[in-house]
Amino acid sequence: MIQRTIEPLLRQRAENYPVVTITGPRQSGKTTLCRKVFPERAYVNLEAPDMRSFATDDPRGFLAAYPDGVILDEIQRVPSLLSYIQTIVDEKKIPGQYILTGSQQFEVMNTISQSLAGRTALLKLLPLSLSELCTVSPPANSDVAMLRGFYPRIHDQNLNPTEVMGDYFETYVERDLRQLMAVKDLSQFERFVKVCAGRVGLLLNLQSLGNDVGISHACARSWLTILEASYIVHLLHPWHSNVSKRLIKSPKLYFYDVGLAGYLLGLETENQVSRDPLRGNLFENMVVMEALKYRYNQGKRSNLFFFRDSNGNEVDLIAEQGRNLAAIEIKAGATVNPDFFKGLRQFRKVADESHTVVAGLIYGGEEVQRRSDTLVHGVMNCHSLFGELLDSP
Repeated sequence: MIQRTIEPLLRQRAENYPVVTITGPRQSGKTTLCRKVFPERAYVNLEAPDMRSFATDDPRGFLAAYPDGVILDEIQRVPSLLSYIQTIVDEKKIPGQYILTGSQQFEVMNTISQSLAGRTALLKLLPLSLSELCTVSPPANSDVAMLRGFYPRIHDQNLNPTEVMGDYFETYVERDLRQLMAVKDLSQFERFVKVCAGRVGLLLNLQSLGNDVGISHACARSWLTILEASYIVHLLHPWHSNVSKRLIKSPKLYFYDVGLAGYLLGLETENQVSRDPLRGNLFENMVVMEALKYRYNQGKRSNLFFFRDSNGNEVDLIAEQGRNLAAIEIKAGATVNPDFFKGLRQFRKVADESHTVVAGLIYGGEEVQRRSDTLVHGVMNCHSLFGELLDSP
């Protein structure tokens, strides 16, 4: 079992809150983590029809069966339980009484904001980070990392990633879709997800996306919302110091797990990854998600954006920390090229005098460089760069 960075934080939150809620993609390790941290705690999976029926039909009786607390897996399956949990925790005030997990972030969060506001700690667990993976089984190179992705089961059991991703897509993505919305043509939705994978790292254009699949702009937006809700895709929004001056309004499209994106593109071998036209986009996807994992594993919200101006100058990641900005460029090349710093130089000109900018470059090589104005790290050591730049006071 791979040690998760967020584990100490989960223990601490359970000492301070009566409820802890962990959301994240299916198979990201939520259940394994909770059962490891709370081994004596009763566990109920609300995907099980009999337990779901019990909880739905007799919520008071269901919760009374667990007076010492319980781990409730996939709480979005019985959202009505949250109102009864609220009553219990207000009366008993026992820290860590309920540990909840959910894999549909919008539905879970909307329900919690109504029933458990102020009573629950909120954590997000994404698939393994590179730093977590490197403690037990470092990938041979970035192409291998992108091919295998970061779902724990692949690495814990040394499984074939193509087979696992195929099962994952059919079992979870399609099933979650049916729970959230009726789709008449499932094969059309599958094409939609694959077209999204083909646009990884690019500005989102819903009209073009819909046209390529043969659906309306409104339908494309609705389906994309479902993919967001199920932790399949992530939209990174543009940074701007002033809303009226924002030049780019569209977000960029990424997948929470780069391995799933690669699977949807038909990549099955390391050699295919290395030669794919979208290799640079997949590399960027991987690093953006590593930055997001770094934030979430500290119990923090995302403060990540990207920058692009009307002339095409771009910085892949901007972390906003009050008036401090961390600008990070991402390049898949294995050799540092002077052109890699062009976007960072331009961003420094755009950020007004009230902002302090620190800069970093993450690339496909291994050498660490401390240049006068930019910290350079290889991708396998990207979390060290995040530690220096994203935690700046």
